[in-house]
Amino acid sequence: MIVAAAFCPAPPLLATPLNGAVPVLPELRAACREVAAELLAAEPELVVVTGSGENTTRLADAGPAGLASFAPGAGLSPGGLPSSVLIGCWLLEEIGYLGGRMLMSVACAEPVASCARIGAGLADEARRVALLAMGDGSACRGPKAPGYFDQRSLAFDAEVERAVRAGDLEALLRVDPELASSLLATGRPAWQVLAGALAGVPVETHVRYCDDPFGVAYLAASVRLRRP
Repeated sequence: MIVAAAFCPAPPLLATPLNGAVPVLPELRAACREVAAELLAAEPELVVVTGSGENTTRLADAGPAGLASFAPGAGLSPGGLPSSVLIGCWLLEEIGYLGGRMLMSVACAEPVASCARIGAGLADEARRVALLAMGDGSACRGPKAPGYFDQRSLAFDAEVERAVRAGDLEALLRVDPELASSLLATGRPAWQVLAGALAGVPVETHVRYCDDPFGVAYLAASVRLRRP
């Protein structure tokens, strides 16, 4: 069963080895570490790391996430992991987790129903499963953003934030894949996998970071399950 979940953004700037000695956005890094630590506090037997990629597939776990030769612009690590999944693995290792992992790439164009179905199947992967959904919000929140400025990004990210803060994960299943793609919101597939995994389960959420440095929306949040 699913015992905990978390949302984290997946910019390469999170990883210190990729950014030199001077930390970039230390408050975002701290928030992501706190979210990951709370995920592990649920004592999972397996942590599923999911993020967007070219294809929907279960990925081979080659062990510790080696970032030394990772080129962020290429999008893939030498081991073939999408950058979102790689950063998720790195985050878990940063806080000392070396337990069981399942790595899942979800295609950027994966339909909503398919994402939800993938999520629903994760509860059977182990007795205690935690889910780490890696991905960013829109990248169109200003003239210096990767996607320049798109007025639609404001309402898009505001609704995602509202849904997460309210624990209304079902609302994430209403996020339009085409709109998310046009706004460069890479988190959409992973968010909907998480929503499918916790369909019908009452949850409490704790948002630890929500901002748009560099014109990209980043949200880090813990998800706690409320069971009788």
